[in-house]
Amino acid sequence: MVAVVPQPISPSPVASSVVLSGISWETYQALVRELESQPSKRLTYDNGTLEIFMPLPPHESYSAWSNRFIQIVTEELEVEIRSLGSSTWTRQDLAKGIEADECYYLQNEQLIRGKLSIDLATDPPPDLAIEIDITSLSIPRLPIYQALAVPEIWRFDGEKVMFLALNEGEYQEIDRSIALPIVTPSVLQNWLMQATTMGETSWAKAIRRWVQDTVQMDNFQGL
Repeated sequence: MVAVVPQPISPSPVASSVVLSGISWETYQALVRELESQPSKRLTYDNGTLEIFMPLPPHESYSAWSNRFIQIVTEELEVEIRSLGSSTWTRQDLAKGIEADECYYLQNEQLIRGKLSIDLATDPPPDLAIEIDITSLSIPRLPIYQALAVPEIWRFDGEKVMFLALNEGEYQEIDRSIALPIVTPSVLQNWLMQATTMGETSWAKAIRRWVQDTVQMDNFQGL
């Protein structure tokens, strides 16, 4: 595995953002509560700097497609999952907070099953986060995920999918998901590209057939 150094992505008309400096933790938390009813906004906080990110339809489309892909795969594999969308994840002791595009508990689903309040000071972080990086943001997000110890990130920049896993405190590129080993970056990338040309219902049915066929082939080869 090779350590990944985040690279800047050229700005594109898929979002706009506002960056504020000198923001106290208390003000940040107040804004989180104030904007709770506006899920279209994402807040990122890092040691007093706050970015309010307002995604536009291209960003939200890829996020929704990624989420549906994961829902279908986990259903077909009978993997228990806790989906928490763009929930806010914070650690006051680290002065950091982030809202993923999508996030999930899989390996640790049972540990937080039924919990409506999750505290990262005592509870594990989400096992998987989705980042749709098709615009250039001012606050680097990977170091925040790293500080919060999120084990796996799927990242899409509009052209390429990359899977990252936390290893000895650093994110490294991996060629297969840890949470869902049936999925590789090229598989997800292929389905995201197909989503732009297919009706969503037909697309979802095709994914379901792909999972069934893949599992059947794996079982056959294991005989």
